[in-house]
Amino acid sequence: MRQAMIPTYKAILRGNHLEWRGDIRKHIPTDRAVTVYVTFVDDLPGDSEETVGKQGAAMADALTRLAESDAMADISDAAAWEREARQERELPGRSA
Repeated sequence: MRQAMIPTYKAILRGNHLEWRGDIRKHIPTDRAVTVYVTFVDDLPGDSEETVGKQGAAMADALTRLAESDAMADISDAAAWEREARQERELPGRSA
């Protein structure tokens, strides 16, 4: 089963009223109800600058340890390795 990607539009909710921000759908029908999905982004975990900073530092530390381990030392041609690795995996929704 293939699912369509749902377009996302930014808005601010005040009480029971949405105030659209930025790019919005060209025509929002006013003569009928329109189904919407609302995600409260203020409540998402990990959005604070402190959390993002910690995640970035942890990623940098992990990449440093990976580089120091010489885990990829046997790969002489990174582009050739990547082409070979990409050919081996089956893409979702496509037969090999």
